[in-house]
Amino acid sequence: MLAWDAAVLSAWLLDLRRIPKQEQLEIRRVWNAALQLTGDASLTLKLVNSSACSITAEVQDDVPVSMRGEIPNLTIAAPHGATGIGTYNVCPRERGDVTFGAVSFRYQSAWRLAERWASAATKQTIRIYPNLEESKRDTIYLIRSRQIALEKRHKHLPGQGREFESLREYRETDEWRDICWSATARRGKLISRSYQIERSQTVWLVLDAGRLLRARILGLSKLDYAVAAALSLAQVAMYSGDKVALLAYGRRVQFQLPAGRGPSQVRALLEILSQVRGEELEADHRRAVEALAVVQKRRSLVVWLTDLSETATTPEVVESAAHLTRRHLVLFTVIGQPDLRGMLRERPKDSRQMFHIAAAQEIVQRRDFLLRTLRQQGALTLEVDPAKLSSAVVNQYLLAKERSLI
Repeated sequence: MLAWDAAVLSAWLLDLRRIPKQEQLEIRRVWNAALQLTGDASLTLKLVNSSACSITAEVQDDVPVSMRGEIPNLTIAAPHGATGIGTYNVCPRERGDVTFGAVSFRYQSAWRLAERWASAATKQTIRIYPNLEESKRDTIYLIRSRQIALEKRHKHLPGQGREFESLREYRETDEWRDICWSATARRGKLISRSYQIERSQTVWLVLDAGRLLRARILGLSKLDYAVAAALSLAQVAMYSGDKVALLAYGRRVQFQLPAGRGPSQVRALLEILSQVRGEELEADHRRAVEALAVVQKRRSLVVWLTDLSETATTPEVVESAAHLTRRHLVLFTVIGQPDLRGMLRERPKDSRQMFHIAAAQEIVQRRDFLLRTLRQQGALTLEVDPAKLSSAVVNQYLLAKERSLI
């Protein structure tokens, strides 16, 4: 028995010496694509073995809970002087930056007598973006629709705009300020500038990130739905020739992006929208209006994505939106609660359910009254379920462009 124990101990010591040390191994994460909210993605772990001994490793990665419900356990075989690969899936449930921790692993040689434990300092911060695929589907469908085709035509509307179109000979009804004196000097006769109504406008996306937008529906917060709608509208608006700006606010202004267009503006919007976070306190709507008034003097379309608090008085957000209508065209969009209006179609079975339905009816009537009040002051209003938010906002924008309301 002692001889047998000595033989086993010798074999174990020999195997332990053969197993590569931690310095001879390298492990790293490889991302196959950018991570998107609610989008399935795969992550690859590569184990590089630069030693002369083949190993088999049991690997565990420190993954945030918002990415995966359980810790991934992978078995990776890494031949000597080669690389072993293991893959697992993640599904982000929150936007913004998340941190991956260390990768822990234990490994053995082919003899499987000795084992080493190791940990790799692979702390890494990854950004989760809004779901781009859903935004692209909405954008492609609407771009191909008849409404977006109307926006791409060079149609001239009656009225006097101030966007230069062409030069023509002077007419008696022309104003002196419209005469182009340089062209007049070249041609030896009076030449006037003709103008058309401006078709390129500024669209402001105003995102409420207060406590009301933290409510979750079907696994996502109302703010997540608002972010997706803002991204879809931004792409359609820039395709239509408009400039897009962004203001996200809670108790303070979180992010503010000046108006612009083009691929760089889309990237900037995407980076900001991925970092907008809901706050636990009520948003300061007056501060948002004041910040917008400072940077936007000319008339523009303000798409305000928010929700209404249940108070006996007029909510501050309604008063603030009414103030904006004096200068801008406001599309006031309330993210609805699907089960609220669904209760109105039910028949009460007992007194408790009757009081629930009566309360829901009072809330709905109150919301309808507040939106009707805003419409009377010149605003456009929407109350829409979260799942239909993107398409409803984009369609309302296209309708406003077609009617030249901006």
